[in-house]
Amino acid sequence: MLLYEERKKIIEICLKMKKKNLTNGTSGNVSIFNRELNIVAITPTGEPYDTLVPNDISIVNLSGELLEGKKPTTELEMHLINYRNRSDISAIIHAHTIYATTMSCLRKTLPAIDYMIAIGGDKDVLCAKYATYGSLELAENAYISMKDRYAVLLANHGINTAGQSIEQAYNILVQIEYVAQLYILSSQIGNPVILDDNEMKKIVTRFKNYSRT
Repeated sequence: MLLYEERKKIIEICLKMKKKNLTNGTSGNVSIFNRELNIVAITPTGEPYDTLVPNDISIVNLSGELLEGKKPTTELEMHLINYRNRSDISAIIHAHTIYATTMSCLRKTLPAIDYMIAIGGDKDVLCAKYATYGSLELAENAYISMKDRYAVLLANHGINTAGQSIEQAYNILVQIEYVAQLYILSSQIGNPVILDDNEMKKIVTRFKNYSRT
């Protein structure tokens, strides 16, 4: 069986996402890129997370050809485009979290209401242009808006986070969802105070040497 350890990690993260209410139903998808073998383990399409077993996880090459497992998620290209073009990413999570997705429905950039947003690689998290789910256009839009970053909102859809490990991608997801929650809740009370660009430049620089795991 190819990428057995990666398959197990994907299932662990999926179950963790469900337990922490970071996904619902069969929404979202998770992948890990093995750079030595140049192949990807990714969640299959339409499978409930709590019934997944290692044999279910899809194994594909960078062209999207299925090597083992079940049919991969319809968002496969949204993962592969990053693995083909970025050497700093080896894991991606696409999720339909409540607060980050709410921001994406407003089609707004998530600003620096809390310094932890820097874990995403910059002073804010951009919202990619809308495109139909599973389309090449969506994959390209998400890739462009996540350039030099590790998080991106998908208009009227959800959020992507990425990292050098699946643990890193998961931690970024948790932190960005928290920042989105802070922004939405504080906006209901008044006008949130956003950290200025000079402060965020310092923090982003610090975070370059900060363990995201």
